[in-house]
Amino acid sequence: MTRRPPSRRALPVAALAVLLAATAAACGIDTTGPVRAGPPASGIPRPGARAQSTQLYFAGPYGLHAVFRPTGRRLGPQNALDLLLKGPTDAERQRGLVSQVPPMAGEVTATATTGAVDVLVPVSVATGELDVTAVGQLACTAAHAEVPGGRPATRVDIRIHENDTRSESPWTVRCGPNGTVSPVMS
Repeated sequence: MTRRPPSRRALPVAALAVLLAATAAACGIDTTGPVRAGPPASGIPRPGARAQSTQLYFAGPYGLHAVFRPTGRRLGPQNALDLLLKGPTDAERQRGLVSQVPPMAGEVTATATTGAVDVLVPVSVATGELDVTAVGQLACTAAHAEVPGGRPATRVDIRIHENDTRSESPWTVRCGPNGTVSPVMS
C-alpha cells in the first residue's frame, strides 16, 4: 500500500479548520448570563430631557452633583430653588446626596434679570450658616434654571443678598462647569 501525500489544498483547509476550532473554544465568553454592575449612570440627562426637567445641585461624596428632576418644563430660578429647598428625594439620598442648605423654605426669593439672578437670603439664616457647598447648591441651581438672556449657566451672575434686602453690595458668584462656584470680580 502506497501512501499518497496530501493534496496542496487539503493542508490549508485542515489548518484553517483547526484554527477556527481553537478560536471558538477559547473565545472567553462565559455562560453565566447577565451580572449586576451597579446603579445606572447619573448626572447626564437623557436626550430631549433638558426641556422637560430642572437641574438641581446636591452635595455628594465628591462635591456638588447635578440631578435632573422631571418637571414637564424648565423652571425659573424661584421655582427651582423652592424645589431644591425641599431636599433630595429618597432615591437621591440612597445615592449619597444631601443638602447643605439650611432650612429656609419659603424664605428665599430669586429674581431673574437678563444674564443674572438676585437671590435674597433671609435674616433667619446667619452668614456663617451658608458654607461654600450651600452657596454652590443655591448658585448652580439658580444658574441652570430658565434665566432671560440666553447665556450659558457658567456665564450667569448669581448675586447673593444677605439679610433679606436688596443690598447695594451683594456678593456675586458664578457656577463653573463642574459645579464649582467662584466669585466674580467687578
